[in-house]
Amino acid sequence: MTPATLGKRLVPLGIIAAFILAFFLLGLNRYITLDSLRANERRLHGFASTHRFLAIMGFLLAYIAVVAFSLPGATIMTIAGGLLFGLWLGAALSVFGATTGAVILFILARFVVGDALRARSSAFIARMEDGFARNAFTYLMFLRLVPLFPFWAVNLAAAAFRTPLRSFALATLIGIIPGTLAFTSIGDGLSLAAGASSRGPNDELLEPAMIALRIGLALLALVPLLVTWLRKRGTR
Repeated sequence: MTPATLGKRLVPLGIIAAFILAFFLLGLNRYITLDSLRANERRLHGFASTHRFLAIMGFLLAYIAVVAFSLPGATIMTIAGGLLFGLWLGAALSVFGATTGAVILFILARFVVGDALRARSSAFIARMEDGFARNAFTYLMFLRLVPLFPFWAVNLAAAAFRTPLRSFALATLIGIIPGTLAFTSIGDGLSLAAGASSRGPNDELLEPAMIALRIGLALLALVPLLVTWLRKRGTR
């Protein structure tokens, strides 16, 4: 690798590191919490009502940044989307923001870090290698529906194992919908400021209907693997 090539790769990594460092040094992580939503609910609602377009764009940009830089708070952002914009618009914004942020991280990991990511992959990424080797789209879809690994680790693994960008984006878009709807409905259905509900962010995910939906979609995602296995067995 030439010094020029190395420099081109280090500049984006330096920008990412600087952004993450600034995020914590400025204490911005304190604003992406349930307590912060409780304290600022009226102010946020007022801004979202008065400046609808700015609120939507600000929410989208913040969500994309959180996911692209693997910052904590995506779940709280999703709940906030439901609180400010309602179930359907809030979910749509969160899905778009999460997918866009994941694609940005995927591109950076794939084209900036390159093969070094795969050569020095963490235990999380290494454990996913076999699944991506068999059927990248199906396996990625399954991991989005059933979050066995952290969201950021799946993004990096998909980049390390050369998943096509289109497959990555589509599997992410479809796979995160059930979980996004669950968390968005929490924000849409309760008043955080008034403490109207004692339900936590994970309670909605444990509803029987939501569990059945996620299991059903996960099994659907595994159908191509089952068909491939049956074909190989029939050939033998």
